[in-house]
Amino acid sequence: MPNITVELLAGRTRAQRAEFARVVTEAVVDVLGAPRHLVRIRFTELAHDQLALGGELTEPPAPRADSV
Repeated sequence: MPNITVELLAGRTRAQRAEFARVVTEAVVDVLGAPRHLVRIRFTELAHDQLALGGELTEPPAPRADSV
C-alpha cells in the first residue's frame, strides 16, 4: 500500500487538495501498479512561520483581488 505524505504551506483549498490527490493517485496506479483503493495520501499543512526560505520566514500569500 503506497503511503504518500505531502507537506504544504497552509492556504490551499479543499478543492486543490482533492485535485492533487486525484492526479497523484492516478500516477501511482499507472506507474507503480498499485490498486487505487490502497493509495493513501496524507496532507500536512505548515503555518507560514514554520518554514524559512533563504533564512527568512515565509509570508502568507496576499489576498487575491478576485477573492474580495
